[in-house]
Amino acid sequence: MSMSIVTNVSSLIAQENLRVNNNFQSQTIQRLTSGYRINSSGDDAAGLAVANKFRSQIAELTQGVRNANDGLSTLQIVDGGLNNISQMLDRLKTLATQSASATFSGNRSTLQSEYSSLLTEIDRQAANIGLGASGDGARFNTSIDVYVGGGGDSGVQANSKVTIDLSSSSNKVDSSSLGIGTTSISGGGKNLVTNAVDLRSGTFLAAGTEAFTFNFSGNSVTVTVGNAGAAMTGQQVLDSLNSQLAGYGVSASMYAGDAGTGTDAGKLQFSGGTKAFTVSVAAASAGTGVVSAAGTAENNTLYRVHGQATFATPAAGHTETLTFKDSSGSTVGTVSVTDASTITSVLAQANAALNSSGIYAMKNAAGTGIDFQSSSSFSVDSLLGGGGAQAEGVFATDGSAAASAPTSGSSTTAGALDALSKLTAAVTYLGSVQGKVGTAQNKLQYSILLAQSQISSYSSAESRIRDADVAAEAANLTKAQVMQQASLAAMAQANSAPQAVLALLRG
Repeated sequence: MSMSIVTNVSSLIAQENLRVNNNFQSQTIQRLTSGYRINSSGDDAAGLAVANKFRSQIAELTQGVRNANDGLSTLQIVDGGLNNISQMLDRLKTLATQSASATFSGNRSTLQSEYSSLLTEIDRQAANIGLGASGDGARFNTSIDVYVGGGGDSGVQANSKVTIDLSSSSNKVDSSSLGIGTTSISGGGKNLVTNAVDLRSGTFLAAGTEAFTFNFSGNSVTVTVGNAGAAMTGQQVLDSLNSQLAGYGVSASMYAGDAGTGTDAGKLQFSGGTKAFTVSVAAASAGTGVVSAAGTAENNTLYRVHGQATFATPAAGHTETLTFKDSSGSTVGTVSVTDASTITSVLAQANAALNSSGIYAMKNAAGTGIDFQSSSSFSVDSLLGGGGAQAEGVFATDGSAAASAPTSGSSTTAGALDALSKLTAAVTYLGSVQGKVGTAQNKLQYSILLAQSQISSYSSAESRIRDADVAAEAANLTKAQVMQQASLAAMAQANSAPQAVLALLRG
């Protein structure tokens, strides 16, 4: 190696090594102060990519645990409501059992009042917890996906969600969905359909259908039973009717039979508690029907006044005035029937004037005249003004018509017995919904446990890649400091080496 005073190669080598040692020391200090082995992409590009993937999974799972806990809280609220409804079913059954006893000598109307208020409360609480009949009250009556995460690179959507299926009408818990919305435990007559047959044996409507037209205050509804191919049992006929009548306040059932004699047992009847209605049943289009000929029925558990069979619009200049009075004789409403009136307009006017008093107007079973029903006693005074013939308007003659009292006697326990049967089914139904909610809570609990386990595992894996080994880095810092000192000492020696050339020049 030649000697030179222009280029000090040894010094250059010492400077380069000093820079390397300084960089090594800076990197070591950065790792010790940040706690991370990887502080920039250049530290470990491949490792950083893997570590970032783990960190992303941790962020997803952490929020997923919060989602699952939110879902769990919601289900616990629903479960609490279901428990309340279950307790109300117990009370309903207690009331029905009390009324179902022929030896009960109290006031069944008092029992019915509490019974009806509990049905209303069931509807309110069902809507409150999101499993009600419709709208916002049925907000949880659907398939609910709770995103928890942890599904991995493939199939994330399928594996990262917990599905809670509370959809379809079989998961609603309002009184109608429970099958008890139209039940009643008050005393009253048997609401048999005329010409009804015994539904307890045989099959019906194997080759035909049968239409049932219900008249309510303000509207009429026709439902059809029969599938024109497969014969139906009596119970299947009832199930079909009740599924179509859900929400109308009327239910179909088989009459239990008169006390002591069993007369009329198995025949079709319609019950509606305090729901005013009339119904006509057409003869079957073919095959064996549930009535041997066209039949009719009305809610004879209510007080009733029948107008003439066919409504007749008054002649020009004539006006029929109807004055409705309660049991004390006080006027509760008036209706004017003019020469411009139709059966539809009279019904609308009557219901607008009388509904607040609990009197309801509807078409008669034939659909040609007007009947009135109420849960309280009432009377109607009819007066045709303007002269002319009678049989104009709602009533055939002038005068006062007192309401017929509810039919009572042998069937005072029939409604309660029917309610007991439906309440038993409702308890089973509600238990099924509670089971689904409980299963969903367990699923979310298990998903939370898995997500927390994955968070721990991903955190451990990320730590091994990203975090600094403090012991190793402390050793490296000591090493870097010693090497830096050595580099500085060596550089001092390298810088003084060219001075030796001066010895040659002195000689």
